[in-house]
Amino acid sequence: MRWLVGWSSTASGAAAAEGGAVQPVGAQLLWADPDPLWAVGDWRPDEVRVVQADPFTRLAVLGCCAASDEELRVGLFAARGGALRHLTAWPGSYTAVTQVGRRVTVVGDLAGARPVFHAPWADGTAYATAALPLADLIEAQLDVSHLAALLACPDSPEAVGDGTPYAGVRRVPPGHALILREGIRDIVGYEPIASLAVAAPQLDADKAVDGVRDALVDAVRARLAAPRHAPHVDVRLDPGPVPGMGPADRRAARGVPAPGVGADLSGGSASGTLALLAAGLPGLPGMLGHGTEAGERLLAVTFNDLVPDAGGGRAREAELERARAIAANPRLHHVVVAAGTEALPYAALGGGPLTDEPGPSLILAERHRRRLAAGSADHLVGHGARQVIDAHPARLADLLLDRRRRHLLRPATALARADGTTAYSFVVPFTVYRAARRLARTPYREGVQAAAHRLLERRVAGEHGPGGSADAVAASLAALTWCRPGPAARWLTGEALAEVSVRLEAAAARPGTLRRPGERRADAALARHAADHRVLEQAAEVRSQRLHAPFLDNQVVRACRALPEALRVQPGARAAVLRAVLAGAGIRELPAGWGATSHASHNAAVRAGLTASVGELVDLFRAPLLADAGLVEARVVRKALRAAAEGERLPLDGLAELVSTELWLRRLLARRGTCWTGTAAPRQRAVAGGVVPRPSL
Repeated sequence: MRWLVGWSSTASGAAAAEGGAVQPVGAQLLWADPDPLWAVGDWRPDEVRVVQADPFTRLAVLGCCAASDEELRVGLFAARGGALRHLTAWPGSYTAVTQVGRRVTVVGDLAGARPVFHAPWADGTAYATAALPLADLIEAQLDVSHLAALLACPDSPEAVGDGTPYAGVRRVPPGHALILREGIRDIVGYEPIASLAVAAPQLDADKAVDGVRDALVDAVRARLAAPRHAPHVDVRLDPGPVPGMGPADRRAARGVPAPGVGADLSGGSASGTLALLAAGLPGLPGMLGHGTEAGERLLAVTFNDLVPDAGGGRAREAELERARAIAANPRLHHVVVAAGTEALPYAALGGGPLTDEPGPSLILAERHRRRLAAGSADHLVGHGARQVIDAHPARLADLLLDRRRRHLLRPATALARADGTTAYSFVVPFTVYRAARRLARTPYREGVQAAAHRLLERRVAGEHGPGGSADAVAASLAALTWCRPGPAARWLTGEALAEVSVRLEAAAARPGTLRRPGERRADAALARHAADHRVLEQAAEVRSQRLHAPFLDNQVVRACRALPEALRVQPGARAAVLRAVLAGAGIRELPAGWGATSHASHNAAVRAGLTASVGELVDLFRAPLLADAGLVEARVVRKALRAAAEGERLPLDGLAELVSTELWLRRLLARRGTCWTGTAAPRQRAVAGGVVPRPSL
């Protein structure tokens, strides 16, 4: 795990002396007292850049940033005058920290994939891009209330707020910056927000798609233009010549990525777009002297399940066929990673690193690690494309606020067709329109209070169609709210739901938002996905490898937000936008079925993994820490796991959140050591007291 950490406090006194004696373990000092900054972890030399105008005016950029040194200096001067947004406009994914005198500014990203955390310490404020080091620094205990909110309403900022699993450690919201002046903190937004009363001016659809194309091309080019890195290889681990195994197979068995740049190729539109763009841009995707044909071809990796029940039937076969058709590009070198039950979801939960926070992707870590180990040192993934391009169902209410009723016809009709031709499907358009109109007319405060009442009354079960099974229409209707319970809420205790309800009531009492419901819900879903992507990066990390998600870059998020709402809500909008992006880059021949969703194959793999590992999962919840904290009843969760393994239609994503949170708690409490050293370093690690049963309300 790589992170940066620093603090700001008074320039004199005991606090400064104490702060000078504490240092993070294995840190690289970027600048010293009175407001020090360190980079911690296995940062590459080109990932840490510092420019300065004078000894007290400087800028540090950590991550993949395509800006030149001169552009960084211009950004430093702009930030000195208060133009923080300028620091977020360069292609790439990075964190920027400026120091102007005693004013320190840490700028987060728009999606939340590069978060910023802060905590009070030593008469000032400490900040970091990871929450666990700050929890160690202040010796924080576990915030069980936050875990309850994360399970009950994971996509609702009103419930989760700016908290973390560690008491006293707070998160800077996406699209905001943390400003410290001699230890006094201030959080400001750098992105303009559209008013609820007046719609923001929208670009023409063609110009907006051109903007997405330019942003994606720049994002991919930023990765291709970065220095190439050859992973460190220990020859003692090489098994040598093995019948049937080539160098690439032996490298994957060691868990060492190939040199150069590679990409996922799942057959989906997002990963396929990135792979084709990376293969088609000028430059060598690989590294000279390494790999197939001196590295001139982009390494494209496809994962294939060998378990019959995990393939998703025809949907998975169609994905593989599309991946093979895309890989016919002469600049792509296609590698298929096949695995059996050992790579199903929920497999190999006993090991794995401790991540900064819990996330549903923990159950998929081993599956992703096997695929990534066959990838490259810099590996492109299509995560986030659905969240930044597709329209959240709540955007239908935004269209009604703008009096664009006719644009609701096509998405409502597509929802009716998605569940087959039934008598119920004929009333779907009217049902969807009525739900969207209700949301458009519901004030923010009333919407949040309604969600709080649902939690108190335990009306948290998933929405269902007429046949009793969850369907696309019911899911969309449930999403047409300001705030709603998550899929794991049905298994939480009444005490936990009541505490989250109190959080929602408190949020409703605060001044209401001026944003439209669709925009707010879409940004919350993006932030949730970006946080889980960060968990995946840490849980499935392969040594000497970097994961790149261009769809989560600032400039790509901005370009996608500029897409007209009327375009985004149409069926197949994501595939149409990405097809236009590729056409603008000169790539027009795409396989049949391009743009088909992959939900069926993913759900099939999750259910197969749950069935194969149900015994271990039941044992995991024999005496769960979540039950000790008062969040769940072990008997209820064990019953749900067995029922889901037997084929009962239960929300699998809710079970994944419960399992991953329990797994994360066990890894956290089994942890040894601390992130800090020095004479005044904390004497105990974070949450040293363990999980304490919550007092009754």
